[in-house]
Amino acid sequence: MSSDSFPPQITAVTTLSSADAKWVELQKIDWKDQTGKPRIWETAARKTRSSSGIDAVAIATVLLHPTKPASTIVILQYRPPVAATCVEFPAGLIDQGESPETAAVRELKEETGYEGKVVSLSPTIVSDPGMTTANMQLVVVEVQLREGDKEPEQQLEAGEFIQRVVVPLDELHDKLVEFSSQGYAVDARLYHWAAGLDFARKRKW
Repeated sequence: MSSDSFPPQITAVTTLSSADAKWVELQKIDWKDQTGKPRIWETAARKTRSSSGIDAVAIATVLLHPTKPASTIVILQYRPPVAATCVEFPAGLIDQGESPETAAVRELKEETGYEGKVVSLSPTIVSDPGMTTANMQLVVVEVQLREGDKEPEQQLEAGEFIQRVVVPLDELHDKLVEFSSQGYAVDARLYHWAAGLDFARKRKW
């Protein structure tokens, strides 16, 4: 950010009707449980789901360098719903007519400047299913670096304020714990991925 920037702050919180919302809407689900009893559930749904049926991608990046340890990229971005700067995977919504793989490569380049190849694509997975219909796919993108490569420029849209941080994979879990202790909000999907890597590295059976 420029030197004249200031910390983001919440200035008001008001009730918003689904009709006035651009991105999400509240829905009431009438359903019957396993005993046949009628029940009601409230949920939030995106208005922007693409033709693929998938809302978004999250990108687990693996940076491979000839003389440095394998690393990944996390981003820091202020999120008004939690009134905090979040530590997250690079991520974004899938555009109409776009595949998850194409969306992942595009979003990674926009948010971090890095370009790579897709090496893994998860099944469609859900995010906070007790509250929202939102779904996504986790895309692993491998970036091959060369000695002397300069850090690429981000291609952020107007109004986007995203800081990228490169972290060695072996240090990711501890780095996220450190971020949390410093007042950042760590995204659950990123933490779960990091915890899995850490668990697999430390537990030997």
